[in-house]
Amino acid sequence: MLLSLAPIVLLIALLFSAVQLFGADASYGPNQVALLIASAAAGLVGMYRGMSWSEVQDSMVDGIKVGLGPILILMAVGGLIGSWMIAGTVPAMIYYGVAILNPAIFFAAASVICALASISIGSSWTVAGTLGIGLIGIADSFGLSPAITAGAIISGAYFGDKLSPLSDTTNLAAACTNVDLFAHIRHMLWTTVPAFIIALLFFSMIDAGAATEPEQIAILRSALANEFNIGIGVLIPLLVMLLLIWRKVPAYPAIMLATVAGVATAALLQADVVRAFALTKNADSSVPLIEGLWLTLFGGFEGNTSNQELNQLISKGGIASMLNTVWLIISALAFGGVLERTGILKQLLDAVLRAVKSTGDLVLATVTGGVVTNILAADQFLAIALPGRLFSTTYDDFGLSRENLSRTLEDSATMTSALIPWNTCGAYMAATLGVATWEYAPYAIFNMACPLLAISFGYLLIKQKRVEAVPA
Repeated sequence: MLLSLAPIVLLIALLFSAVQLFGADASYGPNQVALLIASAAAGLVGMYRGMSWSEVQDSMVDGIKVGLGPILILMAVGGLIGSWMIAGTVPAMIYYGVAILNPAIFFAAASVICALASISIGSSWTVAGTLGIGLIGIADSFGLSPAITAGAIISGAYFGDKLSPLSDTTNLAAACTNVDLFAHIRHMLWTTVPAFIIALLFFSMIDAGAATEPEQIAILRSALANEFNIGIGVLIPLLVMLLLIWRKVPAYPAIMLATVAGVATAALLQADVVRAFALTKNADSSVPLIEGLWLTLFGGFEGNTSNQELNQLISKGGIASMLNTVWLIISALAFGGVLERTGILKQLLDAVLRAVKSTGDLVLATVTGGVVTNILAADQFLAIALPGRLFSTTYDDFGLSRENLSRTLEDSATMTSALIPWNTCGAYMAATLGVATWEYAPYAIFNMACPLLAISFGYLLIKQKRVEAVPA
Protein backbone atom coordinates (compact mmCIF):
# COMPACT_ATOMS: atom_id res chain seq x y z
CA MET A 1 0.00 0.00 0.00
CA LEU A 2 2.85 2.40 0.83
CA LEU A 3 4.40 1.71 -2.58
CA SER A 4 1.02 2.32 -4.28
CA LEU A 5 0.54 5.58 -2.43
CA ALA A 6 4.02 6.89 -3.28
CA PRO A 7 3.24 8.31 -6.78
CA ILE A 8 -0.06 9.75 -5.52
CA VAL A 9 1.57 11.48 -2.56
CA LEU A 10 4.25 12.78 -4.94
CA LEU A 11 1.57 14.18 -7.27
CA ILE A 12 -0.25 15.91 -4.41
CA ALA A 13 3.00 17.46 -3.20
CA LEU A 14 3.91 18.66 -6.69
CA LEU A 15 0.44 20.09 -7.38
CA PHE A 16 0.48 21.90 -4.03
CA SER A 17 3.91 23.32 -4.82
CA ALA A 18 2.76 24.42 -8.28
CA VAL A 19 -0.18 26.34 -6.83
CA GLN A 20 2.04 27.95 -4.19
CA LEU A 21 4.61 29.04 -6.77
CA PHE A 22 2.42 29.96 -9.73
CA GLY A 23 -1.05 30.55 -8.29
CA ALA A 24 -3.83 30.66 -10.88
CA ASP A 25 -1.28 30.10 -13.67
CA ALA A 26 -0.48 26.58 -12.39
CA SER A 27 -2.78 25.06 -15.05
CA TYR A 28 -0.72 26.65 -17.82
CA GLY A 29 2.24 24.27 -17.55
CA PRO A 30 3.26 23.55 -13.93
CA ASN A 31 0.39 21.11 -13.29
CA GLN A 32 1.23 19.26 -16.51
CA VAL A 33 4.85 18.87 -15.39
CA ALA A 34 3.65 17.52 -12.03
CA LEU A 35 1.42 14.95 -13.74
CA LEU A 36 4.20 13.76 -16.07
CA ILE A 37 6.68 13.36 -13.16
CA ALA A 38 4.04 11.43 -11.17
CA SER A 39 3.39 9.23 -14.25
CA ALA A 40 7.09 8.35 -14.36
CA ALA A 41 7.01 7.53 -10.63
CA ALA A 42 3.97 5.26 -11.10
CA GLY A 43 5.78 3.61 -14.02
CA LEU A 44 8.76 2.86 -11.74
CA VAL A 45 6.37 1.22 -9.27
CA GLY A 46 5.03 -0.91 -12.11
CA MET A 47 8.55 -1.93 -13.18
CA TYR A 48 9.41 -2.80 -9.57
CA ARG A 49 6.39 -5.11 -9.59
CA GLY A 50 7.60 -6.87 -12.74
CA MET A 51 6.22 -4.83 -15.64
CA SER A 52 8.52 -4.08 -18.57
CA TRP A 53 9.05 -0.51 -19.75
CA SER A 54 7.13 -1.42 -22.92
CA GLU A 55 4.09 -2.37 -20.79
CA VAL A 56 4.37 0.86 -18.79
CA GLN A 57 4.53 2.88 -22.00
CA ASP A 58 1.55 0.99 -23.45
CA SER A 59 -0.45 1.77 -20.30
CA MET A 60 0.19 5.49 -20.77
CA VAL A 61 -0.78 5.30 -24.45
CA ASP A 62 -3.94 3.33 -23.64
CA GLY A 63 -4.85 5.87 -20.99
CA ILE A 64 -4.43 8.71 -23.48
CA LYS A 65 -6.55 6.88 -26.06
CA VAL A 66 -9.55 7.18 -23.72
CA GLY A 67 -9.38 10.95 -24.06
CA LEU A 68 -8.79 11.30 -27.79
CA GLY A 69 -12.51 11.64 -28.51
CA PRO A 70 -12.99 14.44 -25.95
CA ILE A 71 -9.78 16.12 -27.18
CA LEU A 72 -11.10 16.21 -30.75
CA ILE A 73 -14.38 17.66 -29.49
CA LEU A 74 -12.51 20.24 -27.42
CA MET A 75 -10.47 21.46 -30.39
CA ALA A 76 -13.59 21.49 -32.58
CA VAL A 77 -15.36 23.66 -30.00
CA GLY A 78 -12.46 26.13 -30.18
CA GLY A 79 -13.09 26.51 -33.91
CA LEU A 80 -16.84 26.68 -33.31
CA ILE A 81 -16.53 29.56 -30.85
CA GLY A 82 -14.26 31.48 -33.21
CA SER A 83 -16.59 31.01 -36.19
CA TRP A 84 -19.68 31.94 -34.16
CA MET A 85 -17.96 35.07 -32.91
CA ILE A 86 -17.00 36.39 -36.34
CA ALA A 87 -20.37 35.28 -37.78
CA GLY A 88 -22.14 37.46 -35.22
CA THR A 89 -23.97 34.46 -33.73
CA VAL A 90 -22.68 34.88 -30.17
CA PRO A 91 -22.83 38.71 -30.38
CA ALA A 92 -26.49 38.37 -31.44
CA MET A 93 -27.19 36.01 -28.53
CA ILE A 94 -25.73 38.67 -26.24
CA TYR A 95 -27.59 41.49 -28.02
CA TYR A 96 -30.98 39.82 -27.63
CA GLY A 97 -30.19 38.13 -24.31
CA VAL A 98 -29.45 41.35 -22.40
CA ALA A 99 -32.78 42.70 -23.62
CA ILE A 100 -34.74 39.65 -22.44
CA LEU A 101 -33.01 38.35 -19.30
CA ASN A 102 -33.34 40.21 -16.01
CA PRO A 103 -30.07 40.52 -14.04
CA ALA A 104 -31.99 39.95 -10.77
CA ILE A 105 -32.87 36.37 -11.79
CA PHE A 106 -30.10 35.80 -14.32
CA PHE A 107 -28.19 33.02 -12.51
CA ALA A 108 -31.29 30.93 -11.78
CA ALA A 109 -32.63 31.54 -15.30
CA ALA A 110 -29.30 30.52 -16.86
CA SER A 111 -29.34 27.29 -14.86
CA VAL A 112 -32.91 26.44 -15.89
CA ILE A 113 -32.23 27.24 -19.57
CA CYS A 114 -29.21 24.93 -19.60
CA ALA A 115 -31.12 22.20 -17.72
CA LEU A 116 -33.95 22.18 -20.25
CA ALA A 117 -31.52 22.14 -23.18
CA SER A 118 -29.36 19.40 -21.66
CA ILE A 119 -32.21 17.09 -20.71
CA SER A 120 -33.48 17.24 -24.28
CA ILE A 121 -30.12 16.52 -25.95
CA GLY A 122 -28.25 14.58 -23.24
CA SER A 123 -24.96 16.47 -23.46
CA SER A 124 -23.60 18.89 -20.86
CA TRP A 125 -20.57 19.55 -23.11
CA THR A 126 -22.68 20.65 -26.07
CA VAL A 127 -24.85 22.91 -23.91
CA ALA A 128 -21.78 24.57 -22.38
CA GLY A 129 -20.16 25.00 -25.80
CA THR A 130 -23.23 26.65 -27.36
CA LEU A 131 -25.69 28.22 -24.94
CA GLY A 132 -23.00 28.46 -22.27
CA ILE A 133 -20.71 30.80 -24.18
CA GLY A 134 -23.67 33.04 -24.99
CA LEU A 135 -24.76 33.18 -21.35
CA ILE A 136 -21.19 33.98 -20.25
CA GLY A 137 -21.21 36.87 -22.72
CA ILE A 138 -24.54 38.13 -21.40
CA ALA A 139 -23.23 37.94 -17.82
CA ASP A 140 -20.17 39.97 -18.83
CA SER A 141 -22.48 42.54 -20.39
CA PHE A 142 -24.45 42.82 -17.16
CA GLY A 143 -21.25 43.05 -15.11
CA LEU A 144 -22.14 39.81 -13.30
CA SER A 145 -19.61 37.30 -11.99
CA PRO A 146 -18.34 34.90 -14.69
CA ALA A 147 -17.52 32.34 -11.98
CA ILE A 148 -21.09 32.27 -10.62
CA THR A 149 -22.46 32.23 -14.17
CA ALA A 150 -20.25 29.26 -15.06
CA GLY A 151 -21.41 27.49 -11.87
CA ALA A 152 -25.06 28.08 -12.85
CA ILE A 153 -24.45 26.88 -16.42
CA ILE A 154 -22.68 23.72 -15.25
CA SER A 155 -25.31 23.02 -12.58
CA GLY A 156 -28.09 23.18 -15.16
CA ALA A 157 -26.17 21.33 -17.86
CA TYR A 158 -25.30 18.44 -15.53
CA PHE A 159 -28.84 18.23 -14.14
CA GLY A 160 -30.20 17.68 -17.64
CA ASP A 161 -27.34 15.42 -18.69
CA LYS A 162 -27.81 13.23 -15.62
CA LEU A 163 -31.54 12.67 -16.20
CA SER A 164 -31.51 12.38 -19.99
CA PRO A 165 -31.85 8.90 -21.53
CA LEU A 166 -29.65 10.23 -24.35
CA SER A 167 -26.68 10.85 -22.05
CA ASP A 168 -23.55 8.69 -22.38
CA THR A 169 -22.86 8.68 -18.64
CA THR A 170 -26.46 7.83 -17.76
CA ASN A 171 -26.41 4.84 -20.10
CA LEU A 172 -22.95 3.77 -18.89
CA ALA A 173 -23.95 3.85 -15.20
CA ALA A 174 -27.01 1.70 -15.93
CA ALA A 175 -25.10 -0.70 -18.19
CA CYS A 176 -22.08 -1.34 -15.95
CA THR A 177 -24.36 -2.14 -12.97
CA ASN A 178 -26.87 -4.16 -15.04
CA VAL A 179 -29.78 -1.84 -14.18
CA ASP A 180 -32.68 -0.91 -16.46
CA LEU A 181 -32.04 2.57 -17.90
CA PHE A 182 -35.38 4.10 -16.96
CA ALA A 183 -35.39 2.45 -13.52
CA HIS A 184 -31.97 4.07 -13.03
CA ILE A 185 -33.29 7.50 -14.08
CA ARG A 186 -36.37 7.22 -11.82
CA HIS A 187 -34.22 6.26 -8.83
CA MET A 188 -31.88 9.20 -9.47
CA LEU A 189 -34.77 11.65 -9.04
CA TRP A 190 -34.61 11.21 -5.24
CA THR A 191 -31.20 12.90 -4.98
CA THR A 192 -31.11 14.88 -8.24
CA VAL A 193 -34.28 16.96 -7.86
CA PRO A 194 -33.57 18.11 -4.25
CA ALA A 195 -29.98 18.97 -5.25
CA PHE A 196 -31.20 21.10 -8.16
CA ILE A 197 -33.77 22.85 -5.95
CA ILE A 198 -30.95 23.71 -3.52
CA ALA A 199 -28.91 25.10 -6.44
CA LEU A 200 -31.82 27.21 -7.72
CA LEU A 201 -32.50 28.60 -4.25
CA PHE A 202 -28.83 29.57 -3.97
CA PHE A 203 -28.78 31.27 -7.37
CA SER A 204 -32.08 33.03 -6.64
CA MET A 205 -30.71 34.55 -3.43
CA ILE A 206 -27.56 36.02 -4.98
CA ASP A 207 -27.70 39.81 -4.98
CA ALA A 208 -27.23 41.20 -8.49
CA GLY A 209 -27.20 44.78 -7.26
CA ALA A 210 -23.86 45.51 -8.92
CA ALA A 211 -25.29 44.79 -12.37
CA THR A 212 -24.58 47.21 -15.20
CA GLU A 213 -26.95 50.15 -15.49
CA PRO A 214 -29.52 50.17 -18.36
CA GLU A 215 -27.67 53.07 -20.02
CA GLN A 216 -24.49 51.00 -20.23
CA ILE A 217 -26.44 48.06 -21.64
CA ALA A 218 -27.86 50.38 -24.30
CA ILE A 219 -24.33 51.56 -25.18
CA LEU A 220 -23.12 47.96 -25.43
CA ARG A 221 -26.05 46.92 -27.66
CA SER A 222 -25.37 49.91 -29.87
CA ALA A 223 -21.68 48.95 -30.10
CA LEU A 224 -22.61 45.37 -31.02
CA ALA A 225 -25.00 46.60 -33.71
CA ASN A 226 -22.32 48.90 -35.12
CA GLU A 227 -19.66 46.20 -35.23
CA PHE A 228 -21.81 43.31 -36.50
CA ASN A 229 -24.77 42.86 -38.81
CA ILE A 230 -27.18 41.81 -36.05
CA GLY A 231 -30.30 40.00 -37.17
CA ILE A 232 -32.15 36.69 -37.07
CA GLY A 233 -30.01 35.39 -39.95
CA VAL A 234 -26.83 35.23 -37.84
CA LEU A 235 -28.56 32.76 -35.49
CA ILE A 236 -28.67 30.14 -38.25
CA PRO A 237 -25.51 28.32 -36.96
CA LEU A 238 -27.21 27.90 -33.56
CA LEU A 239 -30.33 26.52 -35.22
CA VAL A 240 -28.17 24.16 -37.30
CA MET A 241 -26.51 22.87 -34.13
CA LEU A 242 -29.85 22.32 -32.37
CA LEU A 243 -31.23 20.52 -35.44
CA LEU A 244 -28.18 18.24 -35.63
CA ILE A 245 -28.48 17.41 -31.94
CA TRP A 246 -32.19 16.72 -32.33
CA ARG A 247 -31.31 14.36 -35.18
CA LYS A 248 -28.85 12.64 -32.78
CA VAL A 249 -25.79 13.40 -34.90
CA PRO A 250 -22.63 12.56 -32.85
CA ALA A 251 -20.96 15.49 -31.10
CA TYR A 252 -17.82 15.87 -33.22
CA PRO A 253 -19.44 15.95 -36.69
CA ALA A 254 -22.29 18.09 -35.30
CA ILE A 255 -19.84 20.66 -33.96
CA MET A 256 -17.86 20.67 -37.21
CA LEU A 257 -21.00 21.15 -39.32
CA ALA A 258 -22.15 23.97 -37.01
CA THR A 259 -18.68 25.52 -37.45
CA VAL A 260 -19.07 25.33 -41.22
CA ALA A 261 -22.46 27.04 -40.83
CA GLY A 262 -20.72 29.76 -38.80
CA VAL A 263 -18.07 30.23 -41.48
CA ALA A 264 -20.71 30.44 -44.24
CA THR A 265 -22.76 32.93 -42.21
CA ALA A 266 -19.68 35.08 -41.59
CA ALA A 267 -18.80 35.08 -45.30
CA LEU A 268 -22.34 36.05 -46.32
CA LEU A 269 -23.44 38.43 -43.55
CA GLN A 270 -20.24 39.71 -41.91
CA ALA A 271 -17.88 40.07 -44.89
CA ASP A 272 -16.72 43.55 -43.79
CA VAL A 273 -15.87 42.27 -40.30
CA VAL A 274 -13.95 39.33 -41.76
CA ARG A 275 -11.98 41.52 -44.18
CA ALA A 276 -11.10 43.96 -41.39
CA PHE A 277 -9.82 41.07 -39.27
CA ALA A 278 -7.61 39.64 -42.04
CA LEU A 279 -3.92 40.50 -42.31
CA THR A 280 -4.19 41.17 -46.05
CA LYS A 281 -6.03 44.43 -46.81
CA ASN A 282 -7.34 44.26 -50.37
CA ALA A 283 -10.99 45.01 -50.89
CA ASP A 284 -10.91 43.78 -54.49
CA SER A 285 -9.65 40.32 -53.61
CA SER A 286 -11.23 37.25 -52.00
CA VAL A 287 -7.98 36.56 -50.16
CA PRO A 288 -8.82 38.69 -47.07
CA LEU A 289 -12.17 36.91 -46.72
CA ILE A 290 -10.60 33.44 -46.78
CA GLU A 291 -7.65 34.55 -44.65
CA GLY A 292 -9.84 36.18 -42.00
CA LEU A 293 -12.03 33.10 -41.62
CA TRP A 294 -9.00 30.81 -41.45
CA LEU A 295 -7.35 33.00 -38.81
CA THR A 296 -10.49 32.90 -36.70
CA LEU A 297 -10.72 29.12 -36.77
CA PHE A 298 -7.21 28.46 -35.48
CA GLY A 299 -6.40 31.68 -33.62
CA GLY A 300 -9.80 32.92 -32.48
CA PHE A 301 -11.51 36.26 -33.05
CA GLU A 302 -10.13 39.48 -31.60
CA GLY A 303 -12.20 42.65 -31.33
CA ASN A 304 -10.53 45.84 -32.48
CA THR A 305 -13.14 48.50 -31.78
CA SER A 306 -12.94 51.71 -29.76
CA ASN A 307 -15.07 50.06 -27.06
CA GLN A 308 -12.67 48.09 -24.81
CA GLU A 309 -15.48 46.30 -22.96
CA LEU A 310 -16.84 45.06 -26.27
CA ASN A 311 -13.34 43.91 -27.34
CA GLN A 312 -13.00 41.80 -24.18
CA LEU A 313 -16.45 40.38 -24.73
CA ILE A 314 -15.95 39.19 -28.31
CA SER A 315 -12.25 38.21 -28.28
CA LYS A 316 -12.60 34.45 -27.88
CA GLY A 317 -12.27 31.08 -29.55
CA GLY A 318 -9.83 29.38 -31.88
CA ILE A 319 -8.34 25.89 -31.81
CA ALA A 320 -5.09 27.33 -30.43
CA SER A 321 -6.92 28.50 -27.28
CA MET A 322 -7.62 24.84 -26.42
CA LEU A 323 -4.08 23.47 -26.82
CA ASN A 324 -3.00 24.11 -23.22
CA THR A 325 -6.08 22.19 -22.07
CA VAL A 326 -5.22 19.36 -24.47
CA TRP A 327 -1.76 19.13 -22.88
CA LEU A 328 -3.33 19.00 -19.43
CA ILE A 329 -5.74 16.22 -20.43
CA ILE A 330 -3.01 14.12 -22.10
CA SER A 331 -0.74 14.41 -19.03
CA ALA A 332 -3.56 13.45 -16.65
CA LEU A 333 -4.74 10.51 -18.74
CA ALA A 334 -1.19 9.15 -19.01
CA PHE A 335 -1.01 9.15 -15.20
CA GLY A 336 -4.42 7.48 -14.92
CA GLY A 337 -3.47 4.83 -17.45
CA VAL A 338 -0.40 3.80 -15.45
CA LEU A 339 -2.38 3.68 -12.20
CA GLU A 340 -4.97 1.38 -13.72
CA ARG A 341 -2.56 -1.02 -15.48
CA THR A 342 -0.24 -1.37 -12.46
CA GLY A 343 -3.21 -2.18 -10.22
CA ILE A 344 -2.55 0.80 -7.96
CA LEU A 345 -6.05 2.22 -8.50
CA LYS A 346 -7.77 -1.12 -7.84
CA GLN A 347 -5.71 -1.60 -4.69
CA LEU A 348 -6.81 1.80 -3.37
CA LEU A 349 -10.49 1.13 -4.12
CA ASP A 350 -10.28 -2.32 -2.49
CA ALA A 351 -8.85 -0.65 0.62
CA VAL A 352 -11.85 1.69 0.67
CA LEU A 353 -14.26 -1.26 0.43
CA ARG A 354 -12.58 -3.09 3.34
CA ALA A 355 -13.70 -0.30 5.67
CA VAL A 356 -17.40 -0.79 4.81
CA LYS A 357 -19.55 -1.90 7.77
CA SER A 358 -23.00 -0.40 7.01
CA THR A 359 -25.20 0.89 4.18
CA GLY A 360 -24.00 4.42 4.88
CA ASP A 361 -20.39 3.26 4.74
CA LEU A 362 -21.05 1.54 1.42
CA VAL A 363 -22.56 4.67 -0.14
CA LEU A 364 -19.69 6.76 1.25
CA ALA A 365 -17.19 4.26 -0.20
CA THR A 366 -18.92 4.46 -3.61
CA VAL A 367 -18.83 8.25 -3.58
CA THR A 368 -15.19 8.19 -2.49
CA GLY A 369 -14.33 5.68 -5.20
CA GLY A 370 -15.93 7.84 -7.89
CA VAL A 371 -14.19 11.00 -6.70
CA VAL A 372 -10.79 9.32 -6.25
CA THR A 373 -10.96 7.75 -9.71
CA ASN A 374 -11.98 11.10 -11.20
CA ILE A 375 -8.95 12.72 -9.59
CA LEU A 376 -6.43 10.00 -10.42
CA ALA A 377 -7.68 8.69 -13.79
CA ALA A 378 -8.97 12.09 -15.03
CA ASP A 379 -11.90 10.51 -16.88
CA GLN A 380 -15.53 10.33 -15.76
CA PHE A 381 -16.28 7.20 -17.80
CA LEU A 382 -13.53 5.27 -16.00
CA ALA A 383 -14.76 6.78 -12.69
CA ILE A 384 -18.17 5.22 -13.37
CA ALA A 385 -17.06 1.90 -14.86
CA LEU A 386 -14.27 0.88 -12.46
CA PRO A 387 -16.10 1.42 -9.12
CA GLY A 388 -19.24 0.08 -10.80
CA ARG A 389 -17.49 -3.23 -11.51
CA LEU A 390 -15.71 -3.44 -8.16
CA PHE A 391 -18.65 -2.52 -5.90
CA SER A 392 -21.49 -4.47 -7.56
CA THR A 393 -21.10 -7.69 -5.54
CA THR A 394 -20.82 -5.73 -2.28
CA TYR A 395 -24.24 -4.15 -2.91
CA ASP A 396 -25.58 -7.66 -3.58
CA ASP A 397 -24.08 -8.89 -0.30
CA PHE A 398 -25.80 -6.06 1.59
CA GLY A 399 -29.15 -6.96 0.00
CA LEU A 400 -29.30 -3.59 -1.76
CA SER A 401 -30.65 -3.07 -5.24
CA ARG A 402 -28.01 -2.12 -7.77
CA GLU A 403 -30.15 0.89 -8.60
CA ASN A 404 -28.60 2.41 -5.46
CA LEU A 405 -25.13 1.79 -6.92
CA SER A 406 -25.96 3.21 -10.36
CA ARG A 407 -27.49 6.32 -8.75
CA THR A 408 -24.52 6.85 -6.43
CA LEU A 409 -22.05 6.44 -9.29
CA GLU A 410 -23.78 9.31 -11.08
CA ASP A 411 -24.01 11.35 -7.87
CA SER A 412 -20.26 11.05 -7.42
CA ALA A 413 -18.36 10.26 -10.64
CA THR A 414 -20.52 12.22 -13.08
CA MET A 415 -21.08 15.21 -10.80
CA THR A 416 -17.53 15.75 -9.53
CA SER A 417 -15.81 15.32 -12.90
CA ALA A 418 -16.39 19.00 -13.74
CA LEU A 419 -14.84 20.12 -10.41
CA ILE A 420 -11.35 18.71 -11.08
CA PRO A 421 -9.11 20.92 -13.25
CA TRP A 422 -7.22 18.11 -14.99
CA ASN A 423 -10.22 15.82 -15.48
CA THR A 424 -11.44 15.87 -19.09
CA CYS A 425 -14.72 17.47 -17.98
CA GLY A 426 -13.19 20.11 -15.71
CA ALA A 427 -10.61 21.02 -18.35
CA TYR A 428 -13.29 21.24 -21.05
CA MET A 429 -15.62 23.47 -19.02
CA ALA A 430 -12.77 25.80 -18.01
CA ALA A 431 -11.52 26.12 -21.59
CA THR A 432 -14.97 26.54 -23.14
CA LEU A 433 -16.45 28.98 -20.63
CA GLY A 434 -13.20 30.86 -20.05
CA VAL A 435 -13.38 30.47 -16.25
CA ALA A 436 -10.82 28.48 -14.24
CA THR A 437 -12.14 25.32 -12.60
CA TRP A 438 -11.12 26.45 -9.10
CA GLU A 439 -13.05 29.71 -9.67
CA TYR A 440 -16.38 28.20 -10.75
CA ALA A 441 -16.25 25.04 -8.59
CA PRO A 442 -17.60 26.73 -5.40
CA TYR A 443 -20.64 27.86 -7.40
CA ALA A 444 -21.39 24.55 -9.12
CA ILE A 445 -23.88 23.99 -6.31
CA PHE A 446 -25.77 21.14 -7.94
CA ASN A 447 -22.57 19.18 -8.61
CA MET A 448 -21.51 19.49 -4.96
CA ALA A 449 -24.95 18.87 -3.48
CA CYS A 450 -25.52 15.53 -5.24
CA PRO A 451 -22.68 13.55 -3.58
CA LEU A 452 -23.44 15.13 -0.20
CA LEU A 453 -27.12 14.17 -0.46
CA ALA A 454 -26.15 10.66 -1.57
CA ILE A 455 -23.99 10.19 1.55
CA SER A 456 -26.69 11.65 3.81
CA PHE A 457 -29.36 9.40 2.30
CA GLY A 458 -27.06 6.41 2.82
CA TYR A 459 -26.58 6.96 6.53
CA LEU A 460 -30.20 7.98 7.11
CA LEU A 461 -31.37 4.97 5.06
CA ILE A 462 -33.52 7.19 2.84
CA LYS A 463 -34.54 5.57 -0.44
CA GLN A 464 -31.95 2.78 -0.20
CA LYS A 465 -33.91 0.29 -2.27
CA ARG A 466 -33.66 -3.33 -1.15
CA VAL A 467 -33.47 -6.33 -3.45
CA GLU A 468 -36.96 -7.70 -4.00
CA ALA A 469 -37.43 -11.20 -2.65
CA VAL A 470 -37.90 -13.84 -5.35
CA PRO A 471 -41.06 -15.92 -4.73
CA ALA A 472 -40.38 -19.57 -3.90
